Amino acid sequence: MHQYSATSSKKRILVAVLNWGLGHAARCIPLISELLADGHQVTLAADGRAGILLQKEFPNLKYIELPAYNIRYDSSNMILNMAWQWPKVLFAALREHKQIRTLVNQNQVDLVISDNRFGCFSSKIKSIFITHQVWIKTPFSLLSILVNQFNHWGIKRFDEYWIPDRHQAPRLAGDLSRSIPNPPHRYLGILSRMVPNLEENAAEKKSIVAILSGPEPQRTRFEQLIIKQAKELDLPILLIQGKAEVKAVEKKEGKITIRPFASGKDLNAILLQADLILCRSGYSSIMDLAMLGKRAILIPTPGQTEQEYLADLCLKKGWFYSQSQDRFHLHEAIEASKGYHLNPALQENLNRREELRMAIQGLNS
Repeated sequence: MHQYSATSSKKRILVAVLNWGLGHAARCIPLISELLADGHQVTLAADGRAGILLQKEFPNLKYIELPAYNIRYDSSNMILNMAWQWPKVLFAALREHKQIRTLVNQNQVDLVISDNRFGCFSSKIKSIFITHQVWIKTPFSLLSILVNQFNHWGIKRFDEYWIPDRHQAPRLAGDLSRSIPNPPHRYLGILSRMVPNLEENAAEKKSIVAILSGPEPQRTRFEQLIIKQAKELDLPILLIQGKAEVKAVEKKEGKITIRPFASGKDLNAILLQADLILCRSGYSSIMDLAMLGKRAILIPTPGQTEQEYLADLCLKKGWFYSQSQDRFHLHEAIEASKGYHLNPALQENLNRREELRMAIQGLNS
């Protein structure tokens, strides 16, 4: 266990977020909001589109650029995707750990909360890791053992780990979010920036909203696939590209409306007005869908076994319909999705944040 110095009840907290799609940044937005509401001073740290999203949501907070992991999914084979990229991931983790060490030595940070960035911890101050993937899925049992040994070794560099999921079954992340004994852990409940009822909901009603995210080139390939099939079916669709770095100017391609990005209440209002949502089966997207109680079609990123597992879990539970990208058929998916809905027992009380508030209040002791 790390030895860290005691500080005052209100702390200078660094929230470090992985840039692997926008999901990690999106789920940290309610966490950051609660930290600020509790009186803590928050500094943000990330890179790429995740960093841009956080800066747009919290323009008045200090921001630190962390080393980029630059993960790509060129192949549908997860092993091939990661085998040649692990060295650069480890190198980036070492570089970000050096940055954290400098910040701590300069007495700029009292506590670190890291969403899936293994290098963002310190032995001198309390460090907390956030993950829903306590148990990582791979195609082979031996590989799963090796990967999870490394994963658990990384988690144990921290003083605590927090799991954004329900503490009781059924959990949205299924087997991924089963806990390990050490270090101490907390379940935070569902972390979503979405709210099911907005006081102001001015968004135009849309039948289908497609939300894109995740690593390239699969994000672009999926976008092209949706546009092609939507044009063939002559369907009106709002497509949000997930490009936080691009100026938000709409363009039209037939009945398809394309927006580079939507954030905050704007996205919340759009999703509330949608009859059907088409998106990746990233865990943060599933939390948002569960929070809003929306019908959805999930298409996992090829080669990303976590998303493939979550899509299959949601399909088997009857929560959301899913298809693989290589067999994507929009008309068929639209019709099939009508038979899927979230279990009312699971839906109940998702919007409460008692677990998150209790975790943050525990930082004051």
